[in-house]
Amino acid sequence: MPITVNPTPAALDPDLVEKLTRVDFPTLGHYLEEGFCDPALHRLAGEQRLTGRAVTVRITALDSTLLHHAAGTVAPGDVVVIDCGGDVRHAPLGEVVVNALLARGAAGAVVDGSCTDIDALRALGLPVFARGTSVLTTKLHGIDDGGLNVPISCGGVAVRPGDVVLGDANGLLIAAPERLAAVIDTALADDAEEPDLIADLHRGGRLGDLTGATETLVRLGALPGAH
Repeated sequence: MPITVNPTPAALDPDLVEKLTRVDFPTLGHYLEEGFCDPALHRLAGEQRLTGRAVTVRITALDSTLLHHAAGTVAPGDVVVIDCGGDVRHAPLGEVVVNALLARGAAGAVVDGSCTDIDALRALGLPVFARGTSVLTTKLHGIDDGGLNVPISCGGVAVRPGDVVLGDANGLLIAAPERLAAVIDTALADDAEEPDLIADLHRGGRLGDLTGATETLVRLGALPGAH
């Protein structure tokens, strides 16, 4: 299959981005079931949360020619999401590529595979998510296969160019902007209520009573009455 290079996806709604920078990402897990990447894909470099637009790159296991081109096309706030076709032995992302992304103002990188130069990556501070590290790297073979800004798979999630990438120490969520827009206000309201809930717990309240879980069990007949 020949290389496909598509235009850059549309910019994200700045109002949505602003709200996403404030929400606790696990709170979104209360309202969504899809879009959560394999937990084996975790943050290996950087300490800040990741929020940005997905620039998707599909490469072969051996060749990172297309990734080198893509690194020079990203815009500020973009997250490069790399589909390595299931390969975890060859690392396409290292110190040079991450410096290229930093120079363009990228928000981070996600590799469904391995990265390299991990000490340098940690010193640079750009958030990098990967499955692990490798000394074996990709080369610039120029294999006529792959795609830029094409649908890919990452951590078991179908990713489209222009999707929203959210990541922190808990893991990764990649979803369409409209899907996140549908739940973000509810999630923010949930976050705002959480301090009061925790305070009630320390005042002696029972979690099941406060959340309604115990009442639900009573209604289901699992309990004779409120605890």
